[in-house]
Amino acid sequence: MATTITLEEIINFLLEAPMFGDLDAAELSKIVHIMQIQRLRPGQVVFREGERGDAWYVLYEGDVEVQKDTGFDNSVIAVLRPPACFGEMAILDGSNRSATVRATSQATAFRFPRSDFTDLLDDENLAAYKLVYQMALVLVDRQRKTTTALAELLSNQGPRIQKELEPIVKRSSVAE
Repeated sequence: MATTITLEEIINFLLEAPMFGDLDAAELSKIVHIMQIQRLRPGQVVFREGERGDAWYVLYEGDVEVQKDTGFDNSVIAVLRPPACFGEMAILDGSNRSATVRATSQATAFRFPRSDFTDLLDDENLAAYKLVYQMALVLVDRQRKTTTALAELLSNQGPRIQKELEPIVKRSSVAE
């Protein structure tokens, strides 16, 4: 894990990350201005399900896992690697966290506080609007994958399970 990250390394990394691909260097400088670097130890929780969403993140190095409380335990629903983003739903709707994110190795994440990002939007900053658009594309992709997975699960189960899952699949597909 890098001990010091230069501004040049940060900018080059973000310009290569899909979320930031539409930004030019000048636009990116406005975004980097609000960014914080967060170092994570293995096992360290970035945020917990149910907490207030106060930032979104881009993973620079290391891995994190996304856990969902199922009522019985915390199930790992995804493992994220750079340059994955996470926590962006909190930026868009200000809701509580829908899952827990925990580092599985030494990791570094770039943290973008919601209040600072919202200020950029209020100032009609084009870079912030471009990022919101990219966040929407990420969420659409996740929604499509979830809908497909639910439909596959539904088709592979018996009639009783199909009947229980069918309304969920229909609700998640309404806007497609």
